[in-house]
Amino acid sequence: MPETGFSHIPKLRPDTVWLICMLLSLSATSTHCNDALDVPQGVMLSSDKPIQQLSVSWLGGAARTFDLIILRIESQKTVFNETIVTAPQENGQHLWKWTSTEPLECTSLSVRLRARDGQKTSDWSDIRTVQGEDHTSQKKSRMFPQDRVVMVGSNTTLCCIVGEGKGFGTIRSNNTTMKVAPLSRRSYATTKTNQAPSTVTGTNVFCESDIKMMLTGTVIFVGYPPRPTDLACETRDLTSVLCEWSPGNTHLFGSRRTSYKLNGRRCDKADRNCRLPEWAGNWTLVAKNDLGQATLSYSAQLTHRVHPVAPVNLTVIAHAWNATVLWAWDYPTYDSLALTCQVQITSEGHTKIRTFSGVGLRSVALLDLVPVADYHVSVNCCAQQHFWKWGPSSKTLDFTTNIDVPEAPALWVSLDNDNIGTVMWKPLTLRQSHGEVTGYELTLWSPEYSLQHTETLEPGTHEVPINLTHMRPASKFVATLMAKNLAGVSPPASVAILMSDVEPPAVSRVAGTAGGGLHLSWASDANASSGYVVEWRDACCLHDCPVGWIKMATGTTNVSIAPAATPDASELLQRWQGYTQELIPFRSVRNLMTNQENSDIQLTWREIPLAERRGYLLGYRVYLNTGPQLTLIANLSDPHSRSYTVKNLRVSSYKFTVKAYTSAGEDAGSTASITMESYTDWLLLEILASLGTMTCFLFLVTFICYKKRKWVKKAFYPDIPEPKLAGDWSRTQGPLDVKPHANSMVHIVEETEWDSSKEKLVVIPEEDEDEEQAVRDEPVDTDEPMSIRYYSQVVGERPIRPRYPHSAESSGESSASSLDSARTDVTYTGIQTSGSSLTFQAEPPFPHDGQPPQGDFPAAVAGGAGGYRPQVQPAMPGPGQDPGLAAPQSFPEPQPERGGAFGGYKPQCSWQMDSSGEADEGSIEASSMGSPTSVASTQFLLPQEDEQSEGEGSSSATTWLHNLLSSTKS
Repeated sequence: MPETGFSHIPKLRPDTVWLICMLLSLSATSTHCNDALDVPQGVMLSSDKPIQQLSVSWLGGAARTFDLIILRIESQKTVFNETIVTAPQENGQHLWKWTSTEPLECTSLSVRLRARDGQKTSDWSDIRTVQGEDHTSQKKSRMFPQDRVVMVGSNTTLCCIVGEGKGFGTIRSNNTTMKVAPLSRRSYATTKTNQAPSTVTGTNVFCESDIKMMLTGTVIFVGYPPRPTDLACETRDLTSVLCEWSPGNTHLFGSRRTSYKLNGRRCDKADRNCRLPEWAGNWTLVAKNDLGQATLSYSAQLTHRVHPVAPVNLTVIAHAWNATVLWAWDYPTYDSLALTCQVQITSEGHTKIRTFSGVGLRSVALLDLVPVADYHVSVNCCAQQHFWKWGPSSKTLDFTTNIDVPEAPALWVSLDNDNIGTVMWKPLTLRQSHGEVTGYELTLWSPEYSLQHTETLEPGTHEVPINLTHMRPASKFVATLMAKNLAGVSPPASVAILMSDVEPPAVSRVAGTAGGGLHLSWASDANASSGYVVEWRDACCLHDCPVGWIKMATGTTNVSIAPAATPDASELLQRWQGYTQELIPFRSVRNLMTNQENSDIQLTWREIPLAERRGYLLGYRVYLNTGPQLTLIANLSDPHSRSYTVKNLRVSSYKFTVKAYTSAGEDAGSTASITMESYTDWLLLEILASLGTMTCFLFLVTFICYKKRKWVKKAFYPDIPEPKLAGDWSRTQGPLDVKPHANSMVHIVEETEWDSSKEKLVVIPEEDEDEEQAVRDEPVDTDEPMSIRYYSQVVGERPIRPRYPHSAESSGESSASSLDSARTDVTYTGIQTSGSSLTFQAEPPFPHDGQPPQGDFPAAVAGGAGGYRPQVQPAMPGPGQDPGLAAPQSFPEPQPERGGAFGGYKPQCSWQMDSSGEADEGSIEASSMGSPTSVASTQFLLPQEDEQSEGEGSSSATTWLHNLLSSTKS
């Protein structure tokens, strides 16, 4: 059986166990320490306020990831909280930069950070602070940023820090109120977005208080970074170099403008060019401003970039037909330089350029000049090889060429059908006269006969009249003209004159062109060996008209001229008349006159003078002028019309306008007015027609009245009963003594005074009371005619004529008595009751005392006639009274009713009936007395004034009708 064995295990000592436990505990602690992150140490802050940048540096050990938080201290609002990754620098520091949207001066900021490894983070570092300008120690109002330069299109945040004790209002920019956000108790921010380029003075921003007071402000300059272009370098003196460029517009000025450096040399005095003393061949331009920097480069050889300077000290050596111009150069190096120069020559407004070349060119000869002409010369040059630029021009040199003999004048002879004409020539211009003309020499001679005439003329003469009729039988003459000046005599100018009795051709019409010319054309003639002469004159000219002409070469067909009869003479074959441009007539027709012929009006006028037509007249238009508009009456297409007749017009006032017209339109027109008078024929016809119509009317009225005479007489003029005369009136004895009746006495109640404004019958009191009493005592005979006595206060001076001729003698004494006493006796033959007589109202009842009322009784007229009326009305006897003793009462004059039919004879009283029964009934019928008989009735029996005025219009017609009917009746 095998043997089993066990190993020997020694027993541990207590101190050994304690040591092992300590080692295990240290090992665990070491492992835990290796897992924890280090807290960032040595945190430091630095700020770059112009660019609003904050730099944070710290010691973070081996960590590369950190959490960074930035807060506003006063509001504790987070403005940045992100995880950043940085690598440690050689010295073990970490660095990170943050750019703020607001200026760092606006408010105080605090920064702290911690290390991060995945989800593990260290503790936060200590807080570090960036102090702003809104702290309590700063009492004034301020605004940031100040005078900042920013890029066009960028956004800029500005802040306003309000001073202690002041209230904030708003922030304004260019009169625009901006949105504001508070940053702290005293700091407020706003943002300008997408800013446009500013002006020279920048963009102003103001901060206002709550009482609209400006607290502070700032200026923002908005522009571009440098943008130079087109760098080029050249030499002017073949030694130094001048570089130029286009700077571009940065919208930044003053101290903020762009600065330049050329090959490292600062160009302080200019921003477009820079000069270096030596040619380098290669150049670098650096442009820089607050917003950035730009660089340009350029390379070139010296001989390829030569830009000559302007010539100096110009002089001239002038002759009549040429001149030599000389000049100098500022640099001796130009003596070996091949140059090309331009000479600019100006004379009489015309400029020509002539080019010359040569090495070191300093002078040129100018040919083909004009004598006695003013010239202006300038010179500029360039390099003949490797052309780069033309140099600037020199100063202008002025000179005048010398005098020379004149040129031959342009001569022409114009003849009419009678061989009387004018030798004329064109005045020589300065270019042609070659100096001041001192005179002319004209010679007229005949090659067929020994005839010659020479005349010396003054310098201002340009035409001479000639008469060739006395130089017959010669048919051909030659006119020769020479001009003179101080240098000599001009070559002769000659014109052959051919005398002819042939009538000139008719004038042809030619149309003008839009450009102001005349198109003349003709067929070329082989006989025109000496060419053609075009002659023209102004058709508008009336006296001393200038003639123009031009000589044309053979073969020219743009003007019309007669072919030459001989090689050196010409004959007129055709004439034209035309307008370079047709316009409306300059003036209207003249002397527009109007003449009435019965119902027609004839318009006449005079033609427009040729000088004022300005075109071919096509006719005339006649208008009726009604003020605001013109009505066309006639369009006369005949330009030779001088009159027009407007027919069948009514008598009234008319205004006519006549206008002449061309192809360009009408003229302003001439206007004439006329007021038509009634012409005699129609006036006589109207008078005769009126008389005939009136005659027919009167005949018709007379005929109708004759047929209806009874009705007319009854309606308009009824018969008035003649008074019946009591007694024998044919006696020639003394005056008739009519015994007054008791009832005919007029009792005088009161005496009225005379009213000068009225003439009527009034009551006159009787003087003989005894006679009145005797009359009362006498018995009343009702069969006798009743006589009523009337008195009038005024008696006319005319004698009273009796109504009937046979009673003239017997009434003579009575008439005289009536004139003395103003007494009238009227006898009534009877009492008749008539419905047409005047009626009065019933007598009112007496008072209880039985006495009749004192005063007039009211009366109403029932009849419509307004004629003669008595002034008394006897009262009816009252109850218990004697009718014969009844006291007469005076009554008011009765007034006619409005219903009266017509005015005629009316009795002046109305007698009441004796019937008491009728009186009791209250309606007393009116009774009418018979027609009265009065010696002076012609004077006293007249209608009242009111009736006379009412019937005045119809009295004449009634009288005429009465006479007519009376004559008819007889």
